[in-house]
Amino acid sequence: MLKIATYNINGIRSRSSALLEWLRREAPDIVCLQELKAPDPAFPADAIREAGYGAIWHGQVSWNGVAILAKGMDPIESRRGLPGDKGDTQSRYIEAAAHGVLVGCLYLPNGNPQPGPKFDYKLAWFERLIAYAAGLHDSGHPVVLAGDFNVVPTDEDIYNPKSWLKDALLQPESRECYRWLLAQGWVDAVRARYPQERIYTFWDYFRQHWQKNSGLRIDHLLLNPQLAPRLRDAGVDRWVRGEPHASDHAPVWIELDMSAKKKAASRGRAAAKA
Repeated sequence: MLKIATYNINGIRSRSSALLEWLRREAPDIVCLQELKAPDPAFPADAIREAGYGAIWHGQVSWNGVAILAKGMDPIESRRGLPGDKGDTQSRYIEAAAHGVLVGCLYLPNGNPQPGPKFDYKLAWFERLIAYAAGLHDSGHPVVLAGDFNVVPTDEDIYNPKSWLKDALLQPESRECYRWLLAQGWVDAVRARYPQERIYTFWDYFRQHWQKNSGLRIDHLLLNPQLAPRLRDAGVDRWVRGEPHASDHAPVWIELDMSAKKKAASRGRAAAKA
C-alpha cells in the first residue's frame, strides 16, 4: 500500500518535533505540508532526512509555505508555484513525482474577511487551480492534489454551518469552485471512503472546539481517474490534534493499492520476453 498524507502544520519551526513524532508513528510514504510559516533556510531538512525522508519545499517569511516529503527518496520537483499570474509571490503550490505518482501540494487562500480583496484573491487563485488541474487530470499519469483547500464542501462537512455563514470557507462562490474542480473528474478520497460520516480535519483554538469536536473538513486529497480505483482506505490522525501545542489541523491520509499496476507491468515484461 502507498500511504499519502496532507498536514497543515501551522508553523514548522515550532512544531518540527511534533512532525517528526508523527512521521515515526504513522510512517506515511508521501507527505504534503502547508503553512510552513518559515523562509527556505529555516526548513528542518536535516532532521527530516534523518527521519528517512527526502523533501522539497517552497517557503515564505511568516506566512504560507508548502513542502512535499517522500520516504526513502528525494521527490522530483515538477513545478513550483501555480501558473497564471506572474505577479503572485505567495508560496502556495509545489508539485513533485514520488513513488510512482505525481503529487500537487497546495495551500489555497483563506479569503477572510469577505467581501474584499482577500476573498477576490481566493477566487482568482481557485480559478487558476481549476485551469491548471484540468491538464493534470487529463495527463494520463496517476495524480493526487492534496492540501488545505480552505473550503468546507457541504454543510455535512462542518459541525454547525450557522456559526460560519459569513466565513469565506462556506461562501457559495468557494463551494462552487470546489464543485467545478470535482466536475473535471477528481474524486474526493475521504468522502468517497466515508460517504455518510461526518469527518473533520480542522478544529480552531477558540471556544473549546477541539474538546467539543466542533470541527470542519477543509483538508482534502483529490484523485484523478488513474488513482481513484486504487483507493483502499482513508482517515484522519486525530491524536496529533490532541497533543500539546498542536496545529489546529490534523493529518489526513489515504492508502492506495499500487500492486495492480506493478502486476500489469510485470505481465507486460513477461509477454515481451516471450
